[in-house]
Amino acid sequence: MTAGEDDSRLMLGEFIRMQRQMANLSLRQLSALAEVSNPYLSQLERGLHEPSVRVLRSIAGALNMSAESLLQQAGLINESEATQDGGTERAIRADTRLTGAQRRALIAVYRSYLEANLERS
Repeated sequence: MTAGEDDSRLMLGEFIRMQRQMANLSLRQLSALAEVSNPYLSQLERGLHEPSVRVLRSIAGALNMSAESLLQQAGLINESEATQDGGTERAIRADTRLTGAQRRALIAVYRSYLEANLERS
């Protein structure tokens, strides 16, 4: 393992922890939503393991964020391959005036509108 790989794992772990905290989820709650064991999620947040794409997608879904954003943060896809978020979901996630449940609901509604518009196109 190179220092760069270690740094990448640590950055990913910090990013997951930050997103979990912004969603007002405990480690146990996120592990249940993502269907990942509590100890394994803790180790991911501390940068001790490199998660699989399946685990990253599961965590992203539980955090109501795009899998592409998390995969990009993990260094598995570059920015040009990631879909354009436009900042709407980031703004919702960052709004501390909302509860975690309210943020998740708003993101779910926003995504449903986007999907409906794609189906009409």
